Amino acid sequence: MNENRPSIIALYQEPNINQINDFKYTYRKATISESMNLKLYLKTFWMDYLVIIILGAIGLGVNVLRPVPNRLFPVYFRDGEIVNPEFAYPFRNNIIPSWLDGLIAFIIPCMFIMLMQIRVRSFNDANTAIMGLIFSLITGAVFQVLIKWLIGGLRPHFFSVCKPNITPANIGSGNGFNGIMFDRSICTGDEKQINFALSSMPSGHATAAFAGFLYCSYYLNGKLKIFANYRPQYWKLVLFYTPILAAVLIAASLTIDHYHHWYDILVGGIIGSMIATGAYRFQYASIWDYRFNHIPLPRIGAEIGYDYGLEEFNVIPGSRKGGWNETKSQIYGAPFDAYRNEVKKTTSYVDAGV
Repeated sequence: MNENRPSIIALYQEPNINQINDFKYTYRKATISESMNLKLYLKTFWMDYLVIIILGAIGLGVNVLRPVPNRLFPVYFRDGEIVNPEFAYPFRNNIIPSWLDGLIAFIIPCMFIMLMQIRVRSFNDANTAIMGLIFSLITGAVFQVLIKWLIGGLRPHFFSVCKPNITPANIGSGNGFNGIMFDRSICTGDEKQINFALSSMPSGHATAAFAGFLYCSYYLNGKLKIFANYRPQYWKLVLFYTPILAAVLIAASLTIDHYHHWYDILVGGIIGSMIATGAYRFQYASIWDYRFNHIPLPRIGAEIGYDYGLEEFNVIPGSRKGGWNETKSQIYGAPFDAYRNEVKKTTSYVDAGV
């Protein structure tokens, strides 16, 4: 036991108190407060907004381009039977238009973020949350638009928009086996509608809905400590899943108005969920660790980063349960304890002569 003591002690290095204090000061100065002026704000975040504008322009530009793939599709068998009736649904208006879907996916999470400020009262948190929401929505939009342009697919109402100039008597003049495969050259409909009908996968509605509403659920969990160190009231769990239910309803409505197949919606939902998860973790110190998932990460002084062992937080959560209040804002004992917890344990071992 005595032989191992020097190696154990050697592994422990006393933290640099001056460096920690300097970091605390830098971190406090770095967080956005009421005293931050417009010049400092723009100096800090101008590149983020520039990238948002660039990505938005790319998304809008790609959205009006002709789809890249030359899709082949059968229309009739030789006996006159329609090969794929799942592409023959009538063309009609969306239950929820694309513009309204994007607006809802932004406005409703914003409302929750601003309502939470009644308790949190932090411009830093509001700015971090809303920027993260914008990152999630704009990244998801560009992601799905590029996939639609390069991959795409036939929408359920494709034949109604295409209006193919082909009859069973003409079968055999196309490509593939028995010449039953044709491309868009047989279409006589409006070119813009045909382009749209060839861009089915993934669902943009589903991507936007999950990118916005799942991000909202993550935010509510971080602020209300729904999955934390105590058992909250049931309404908090319902509130956590309500935005996800909204995303599912918006996405699933596309099967009713025949704008997407179920697999288009599934892929869009996966993309939106993936990007919402990344956007929230990009902005906040954690997603599921209840001790830190309400804390905005620093942008100024990022070379130092956020010290997960700091004993005081500059942004409080929205919950007063489980020890979360203004006087006790550090919670210990969860899995994956942070660095300072390990320092405390190591210090106690050394002090005890282990």
